Amino acid sequence: MFDKVTIIGIGMIGSSIARVIKKEHLAKKLVAYDVNLTYLKQALELKICDEVQDDLIAAVKDAELIIYASPVGTYSEITRNIVPHLKDGTIITDVGSVKRCAIRDVEKHITDESGIVFVAGHPVAGIEKSGPEVGFAEMFEDRWFIITPSARSTEEAITKISKLWAKAKMKIDIMTPKHHDKVMAAVSHLPHLIAFSIVGTVADLEGYEQQEIIKYSASGFRDFTRIAGSDPTMWRDIFLNNKETILELIQRFVEDLIALQRNIRWNEGDELFKLFSRTQKIRKEVIEAKQHQMEEEKRLTNNQK
Repeated sequence: MFDKVTIIGIGMIGSSIARVIKKEHLAKKLVAYDVNLTYLKQALELKICDEVQDDLIAAVKDAELIIYASPVGTYSEITRNIVPHLKDGTIITDVGSVKRCAIRDVEKHITDESGIVFVAGHPVAGIEKSGPEVGFAEMFEDRWFIITPSARSTEEAITKISKLWAKAKMKIDIMTPKHHDKVMAAVSHLPHLIAFSIVGTVADLEGYEQQEIIKYSASGFRDFTRIAGSDPTMWRDIFLNNKETILELIQRFVEDLIALQRNIRWNEGDELFKLFSRTQKIRKEVIEAKQHQMEEEKRLTNNQK
């Protein structure tokens, strides 16, 4: 699909799409750039790219496609530095979890005369670990890749990015940047924020020994620590760049938490039972929807055969 692809940020997500590109032969040359020299060394040892670079300009020279797999807070500076060195028609895309700020920070450095195209995208996939060693090509299978086009996204570039992620066996969807950020704030950003908060609160409780918390942690707390083990830099940038939507959701969550507090204080068992029954029903619907999806995909695969 491309003569040269450059991935900026060869961590968990960057190394996973690098594996897909190598496996599916999507680029004649695949280059990885990262400020973490250990990551570059690991990427080369793992043979998930053809070349590694700690020089940003050298990394992007003659690239047809550049994938930002670095924290969203880095986009503006990276774009400002590389744009003068890109050839006409270069496509820039990204994997960030917040899209309005991504489009703003990239496109403010791109002029109409440059011929550079930006297609903002987000693979809704990942694990709570960091580095190229933990990446794997199968990470994206049967997950959603959301494209959030801007005025600078051409149909041709959108098609190419869609085909790239389809090769990773992702399902493609398109929505506005604003809607994407609102949806992700609800299903991903707020749950992560709550996990960070709960783990921090429990760790700071007086009268509890840290070793006891670790020793006697049930599955519920372990689930929170899994989420809270996510990359600090990435999540700091997500919260600061999607702050309006997240603050709105935090306010709603606090109000619901206060209502729960009142139910418990005044022994309002019926209200607690209603809430727990409703959330149990939602959990069941989520599982059933996933099972139906898997069955439908299996049916379609069999029909194609």
